[in-house]
Amino acid sequence: MAAIVESVEIRRRPEEVFPYVTDPSHLTEWQESLVSAGLEGAGPPDVGSRMTQTRRIGPSERTMTMEVTEYEPPRRWAFRGIDGPVRAIGKGTVEPLGEGEGSRLTIELDFEGHGIGKLLVPLVVRRQARGELPRNERKLKERLESGPA
Repeated sequence: MAAIVESVEIRRRPEEVFPYVTDPSHLTEWQESLVSAGLEGAGPPDVGSRMTQTRRIGPSERTMTMEVTEYEPPRRWAFRGIDGPVRAIGKGTVEPLGEGEGSRLTIELDFEGHGIGKLLVPLVVRRQARGELPRNERKLKERLESGPA
């Protein structure tokens, strides 16, 4: 199946959008199904960094580990799930708009199912993500445009 791709324009510079959208401590502020997120180790994310996330998937919560596969501030990042029955594969780009005072954020998500995840991905996960991603981007836009990043 094709990846889920959504974009939103934000009236903030890429240098303000990128660190907010990639900071694990802010993810629960704008991602609807995310219960918790934390970076393993110290320092900012980078290629090879791992993050543990707990998400509501359908009626249950699932904890998974993501690994950063690309990290190029302030323009692009990518990650891949490395455990659990549902493994997300995603990437994000932040493009400057106009004279660089605004940004276009694009997030692309796909999923691999392992074990029970082979059933969950097409029946629950993709449907949930397809509805949630645009709402998450709108919430992110509202947060960033209403105050300091």
